[in-house]
Amino acid sequence: MSNAYEELKPCLEQAQAFQTAKILFEWDNETLAPKEAKANTAKVVGTLSGAYFCAVTDPKVKKLVEQCQKDRDSLTEAERAIVRELAEEIEKLECIPPQQYREFAELTARSTGIWARAKKENDFESFAPVLKQIVDYTKKFASYRVKKGQRLYDVMLDDYEKGFDVKTLDQFFGMLKDQLVPFLKKLTDSGEDIDSSFLTGDYREEDQEKIGRFFAEYVGFDFDRGVMAVSAHPFTTNLHNKDVRITTCYNDHVDDSLFSVIHESGHAIYELGIPDNLTQTLAGQGTSMGMHESQSRFFENIIGRNQAFWVPVYETLQKQFPCQLGSVSMERFVRAINKVEPSLIRTQADELTYSLHVLIRYEIEKMLIEEDLDVEKLPKIWADKYEEYLGVRPQNASEGVLQDIHWSQGSFGYFPSYALGSAFGAQFYHYMKKDMDFEGLLRKGDIKTIREFLRVNIHQYGKLKTSRQILKDVTGEDFNPQYYIDYLLEKYGKLYHVEMGK
Repeated sequence: MSNAYEELKPCLEQAQAFQTAKILFEWDNETLAPKEAKANTAKVVGTLSGAYFCAVTDPKVKKLVEQCQKDRDSLTEAERAIVRELAEEIEKLECIPPQQYREFAELTARSTGIWARAKKENDFESFAPVLKQIVDYTKKFASYRVKKGQRLYDVMLDDYEKGFDVKTLDQFFGMLKDQLVPFLKKLTDSGEDIDSSFLTGDYREEDQEKIGRFFAEYVGFDFDRGVMAVSAHPFTTNLHNKDVRITTCYNDHVDDSLFSVIHESGHAIYELGIPDNLTQTLAGQGTSMGMHESQSRFFENIIGRNQAFWVPVYETLQKQFPCQLGSVSMERFVRAINKVEPSLIRTQADELTYSLHVLIRYEIEKMLIEEDLDVEKLPKIWADKYEEYLGVRPQNASEGVLQDIHWSQGSFGYFPSYALGSAFGAQFYHYMKKDMDFEGLLRKGDIKTIREFLRVNIHQYGKLKTSRQILKDVTGEDFNPQYYIDYLLEKYGKLYHVEMGK
């Protein structure tokens, strides 16, 4: 046992308490708080952020971490991981002036409300000055941390997915562009018509909420340890493994809310699977955002859009919406929820085109960070790229550059994790089909066996392992995006009767 670690523990608990309180205020800000509360709440978030900053960068804490690193052999695996994460957090924060850190926290706490209003009113001009401030802060903070030979955008990417820099992602997205863009054209030129009109209509919000709760629980979300609320943009908040919160939003597209609930449940199930000895520590959350997205998109797509998934539960959905879906067969429904249709909104995108939406954001983020792109030019550049890659063009900023909350939160470098997560998930799926009768389990309604595999092999490790270590341990090989591409080509080739490579 390390005396230094025992002395460090109350410091860790204090820092975590500040962070948990801040997260709780941010959750409230996006869900239940009245509109007029946001400015004052931003000050509270700034104060809590400042307190967290001081707690982590306290010279005493740094000295204890250094001693713990010397005492490494006397620490448990979990303790070593916590010390490692704390050392990285200290290195990340100590180069930032405390006042700037607090100012940025207050700015992002305010900016989400400004973004939401701008999106609602289709008013990019009102958000642009705030976005410029956020970009400037983000670049400034990255410049404090950048190492020799490293790019500014690499620093941001590393916060969300260690080991995946611009060079690696350029190769990954290059593969997606080279293989999926021409395949998408084949599908759209195939003449195959899939009717999805019945997914849009008078789907009452209270009915969507009821069926959403059913499917959240069905896939494994525990309402004794979590809640579901409504927000402008669906997200998951993790306080600890006994309090994980998800949100959704409702419109007249029933599949939007349905799959956002299953998606966010995937995130939540990951956090609910963190063991007690890790939760509420720096190692007590998903190992990376890419791995997190692998779980949410695994539940949403590989499970939720799989026809076998609907065998035991489609009748329940029909009973909830008898007028809209009562006469629609399960086969028609499954074809509709897998329909490929180039669209403007990422969160409403089909599984095939989804990563092309992410590709566009990745390319624009590189331009903002590496090329000093003027934020005023974003709406046109965004629209041009959508027209180039997806053949559609937004007519306004709300369905274009204002559609995502991420930049208002300062989350530059996050978007690539969505595509990486999709690829991680496909690689896991390829392996799991060798290990179990995956579709057979879905047809029997046995999500538990699949979920337990994920918990044992991924969730329980928190940040004890990196994404690449988990991939190697589970599948026997390093990251291989070809599994993702092959999965999409096979699935949609069959759906649209288009032969691969022809």
